[in-house]
Amino acid sequence: MSIIDDMLNKEVILGSFTFTQENIIEFARQFDPQYFHVDPDAAKDSLFGNLCASGWHSASVWMKLNIKSLEREVGEMLAKGETPPVFGPSPGFTNLVWTRPVFAGDTLTYTRTVTSVRALESKPGWSMITMLCTARDEKNEEILRFENAAMIKLP
Repeated sequence: MSIIDDMLNKEVILGSFTFTQENIIEFARQFDPQYFHVDPDAAKDSLFGNLCASGWHSASVWMKLNIKSLEREVGEMLAKGETPPVFGPSPGFTNLVWTRPVFAGDTLTYTRTVTSVRALESKPGWSMITMLCTARDEKNEEILRFENAAMIKLP
C-alpha cells in the first residue's frame, strides 16, 4: 500500500481541546475582542446569551492539533525506519463554517480527512493534498468545518 492510499479518505482524530472562560477571553483579547468573547456580563445580552469562543479560536486549535498530529506521525514513521513525507505550506482554505457557538466547558474533538492528492507540475516532486477538517462537540455535533489544501513532498 502506498503512502497516498494510506492517507486517502481516512479520518484522523487530531485530539481534543476544552474551552474555558479564561482561554476564551485570553484569545479574544488578542485576536477578536468582540464583547461576547471578552466580557461575560455583557455577553449575557448578546445573541449568544453567554460568553462564547471566537470562531478563529476554534479554528486555530485545529491548526495546533494538526501540527502535533503530524509531528507524532513523522516520529512514528522514523521509528519504523520509514521515510516520512515533507509537509509544506498551505495556499489556503475554503468553505469555512462555524455551525454552533462554543461556550466555556465545551470540549471539541478535531479531525482531518485527506480527500484528494494531485501532483504539482509546477513543483516537481511535490503534490497538493486537499483535506476536510472538522471539530465536533461532546454530542458529536459538528461545530466547525472547512476544506484545506497543503503542499506535501512524498517520499
